[in-house]
Amino acid sequence: MKALLLKGKGLWKDMKVEEMETPSPQKGELLVEVHAVGLNPVDYKTATNGMAVWSYPHILGLDVAGVIVEKGEGVTGWKTGDRVVYHGDFTKKGGYAEFAIINAHTVSRIPEAVSFEDAAALPTAGYTAYQAIHRKLPLEQINTILIHGGAGGVGGFGVQLAKLAGKTVISTASVHNHEYVKSLGADHVIDYREEDVNARVMEITNGRGVDAVVDAVSRQSSTDSLDALAYMGHMVYIAGAPDFTKVEPFTKVVSYHEIALAAAHQSNDVYAQKDFAAMGDQMLSLLEQRKIDAMLKEVVNLEEVPEALSRLSERHVKGKIVAKVK
Repeated sequence: MKALLLKGKGLWKDMKVEEMETPSPQKGELLVEVHAVGLNPVDYKTATNGMAVWSYPHILGLDVAGVIVEKGEGVTGWKTGDRVVYHGDFTKKGGYAEFAIINAHTVSRIPEAVSFEDAAALPTAGYTAYQAIHRKLPLEQINTILIHGGAGGVGGFGVQLAKLAGKTVISTASVHNHEYVKSLGADHVIDYREEDVNARVMEITNGRGVDAVVDAVSRQSSTDSLDALAYMGHMVYIAGAPDFTKVEPFTKVVSYHEIALAAAHQSNDVYAQKDFAAMGDQMLSLLEQRKIDAMLKEVVNLEEVPEALSRLSERHVKGKIVAKVK
């Protein structure tokens, strides 16, 4: 099969498409013919530092949409020809290839009305946002929510899901992306470059603060956002824990929630891995009903992935980029 090969630690900008042996599914696994694969920051971040469990050449790519072509022993409920999408395990070889292997219990069925490209835009960013909004937050107690980076993947899906849940959504974005983020459902968008985000949050909430923050930007961003939380507020962080010491005990009574999809694979927690399929089913249904948008802004081929990842690393890409494989 053809695959985009990472030849060594830190060499992701030099990846080239070459021939590699097609893998075979083992017990409980599926062999998927890849039609589309989503690009994510985790690709270049893990490739930059490498992983001890990798053997080179390695194949990146977590978000795979394609067709089942072979089943391993013991797989039930699926047949060859089924259209599926999944979030992969970054410790194993991924989806920047013509074929990929995945555990059968993690995949979701793609509705006929949903394209492979739109489906591949979902898993990493979409499931992260879904876990943040629907698995971590007590939504019945949440009225206002600040979601950082509304023009990006996690932020954009978060804005859409929070608005669907009936919440008042505040987001941050560069000024040229304000209308786009509002089109996703944000009630207020703050220019994080030119405005004091916390001051604007307090102005919007009449000095109370927000009930929840979802931050996928950085440790510093989540730390700064602690000042935007109201009493009994919730901090959901994806890109690093905030400095918990900034909030004095018995004052705001903040609850903290970490998001790390990869931990479900690494812990070998089958229950948690099955929840990937459940979240995928929910998001694909919303996509099919046009209640959310996949935010697909660009489709590239495998050869163009390194350049696209380079642009993604500069943190100014709007929406999602997907590589079309077949």
